[in-house]
Amino acid sequence: MDGDEEGVVGPMGDEAMFSNGGDDGRRQQRRMKAVMGGEQMDVEAYASLYIGRTKVMRLLFMAEHCGNEGMQLEALRLAYDEIKKGGDSHLYREVAGKIAGRLGPQYTLDQGWADAVDRRAEQRKDKLDNELNGYRTNLIKESIRMGYNDLGDFYYARGQLGDAFKNYVRTRDYCTTSKHVIQMCLNVILVSIELGQFLHVSNYVSKAEQTPESLDSITVAKLRCAAGLAYLEAKKYKLAARKFLETGPELGNNYTEVIAPQDVATYGGLCALASFDRTELKNKVIDNINFRNFLELVPEVRELINDFYASRYASCLEYLENLKPNLLLDIHLHDHVEALYTQIRHKAIIQYTHPFISVDLHTMAGAFKTNVSGLEKELEALITDNQIQARIDSHNKILYARHADQRNATFQRVLQTGVEFERDVKAMLLRANLIKHEYNQRPAARKV
Repeated sequence: MDGDEEGVVGPMGDEAMFSNGGDDGRRQQRRMKAVMGGEQMDVEAYASLYIGRTKVMRLLFMAEHCGNEGMQLEALRLAYDEIKKGGDSHLYREVAGKIAGRLGPQYTLDQGWADAVDRRAEQRKDKLDNELNGYRTNLIKESIRMGYNDLGDFYYARGQLGDAFKNYVRTRDYCTTSKHVIQMCLNVILVSIELGQFLHVSNYVSKAEQTPESLDSITVAKLRCAAGLAYLEAKKYKLAARKFLETGPELGNNYTEVIAPQDVATYGGLCALASFDRTELKNKVIDNINFRNFLELVPEVRELINDFYASRYASCLEYLENLKPNLLLDIHLHDHVEALYTQIRHKAIIQYTHPFISVDLHTMAGAFKTNVSGLEKELEALITDNQIQARIDSHNKILYARHADQRNATFQRVLQTGVEFERDVKAMLLRANLIKHEYNQRPAARKV
C-alpha cells in the first residue's frame, strides 16, 4: 500500500526512504505508486516494507480478502517463503494447506522440515525451562529476567502468542533498570498488537512513557505509532491522527515488525482528514515538516490532503476511490475505511456549502461525482443531524442556507435579558415587602 535501486527487495535505508529529490527520490515515488496506486497492488513491493510475523500476517490477510486468485497465490507464495525462515510450523502447515498444490511441488507441505522444526523446538524449550529453573533457584534477578525474555522470544517465534505474552509480562518483576522496563513494554506491545489486545497496548505505552529519561527518539517514535494503532482500533480517529502526526522521522525502518513509514502517512492522513477542522489540517498536517517526510512516501495521500484543503473535491474523492481497494486489504485499516470515507465526504459537503447562500444541486452533484437524488439524501441526513443549517428546494433542486439574522438575534437577546431582569426585580421587591410586613413564617419556639 496506507529507496532500493529496483524497489522490491529488502527494507530501505533511512536516507533513501526520506529522499525528496534526484534519481533515488523518483525511484522511491515510482515504487510507492506501484504499491499504493489504484491499479492492482504490487504484492512483493508491499511485502518488502515489513519483516517478521507482521509480514506473514499481512500477506495472509491480503490473500484471504483480495478476491483475485493471482494476487492471492502471490501473497501465499511470499508468506510460505517467509515462514520457512522461522520456526512456526503450525502456521507453515496452515499456509501449505491454503496453497493446496496450486504453486507446484516447490510449495507443497514439507512434512520432514516441519517435524524437524518441532523436534528442535521441543529441545530448545526444555533447555530454556531448565536454565530458568536454575536461575530461579539461585535467585539471580537479571538472569531470571533474561530467562523469561528468552522464553517469550521462543514462544513468539513459534506463534504461541499467549505464552509469549505471559513470559514477557513476568520479566516486569525482575527489571532493575528503566532500560529493562522499556524493553519489556516494547515486547508486550509487539505481542499485544499481534493478538489484537489494544487495551494492553495503550497500558504499556503509558508505562513506557513514565520513564522519559531512558527514551531515545526511535523508541518515542515506536510508542507514538503503537498508541496511534490503539486509538485507531478504538475508532478514536482524532487521537490516532495526533499520535501518527507526532511520530518523528527517526522511525525510519526501525519498526517494520509492526508498521511501515508509509502506513504512518496513510493512517495519519486519513484520520486527520476525517477528524480535523481546516485550521488543524493546515497547521498540524500540511505545515508539519516531520509528517511531510512521511507523506512524500505516499504521493496519493499527500495530494488528496492538499486537494481537500484547496476545495478540489472531485480530485480528492477520485484519489480516495483509487486508494480504496488497496486500503481494504490493510490488516489494521480495513475495518475503518468506510467510516473514515463517510466522515471525510461529509466534511467535504459541509465545507462546500458553508460559504454560499444558495447552491445548485446539479453543480454540486458534479463536484462530488454523484447524482442529484443521492446528494439530496446525503444533505437531508446532514441537515437532520444539524451539521448543515439549510433547507432543500426539491422542485428547483436548490439548497438554501439558513444563515442566522444577527441583528434580529441581538434584539431578541436584549428583550429576553430585559424580561429576566424585570422578573428578578419584582421577585426581590416582593420578598422585601413580605419581610417588612412580617408575612414570613418564623420557626416555632423550642420548649424547655
